Amino acid sequence: MKRDPVFESYLANIKTKTGKTPADFKALAKKRGLLRRGIKAGEIVAWLKKDFDLGHGHAMAVYAVLKPDIDKAK
Repeated sequence: MKRDPVFESYLANIKTKTGKTPADFKALAKKRGLLRRGIKAGEIVAWLKKDFDLGHGHAMAVYAVLKPDIDKAK
């Protein structure tokens, strides 16, 4: 899947700030039990803001990366 260059820029900035890749965030979210049906974006955004000091826009970009895994979770 080809992503929008602006979105890719967001992800690059997040990696620069946190040292984490989208795959790293998926692994961390899975470990925390956040990749489950019914989870709200706000819960993930709050976690990313608290633990990684991300702003709302960057946290939502990470949520967008996690959303397909959330949608297919049981």
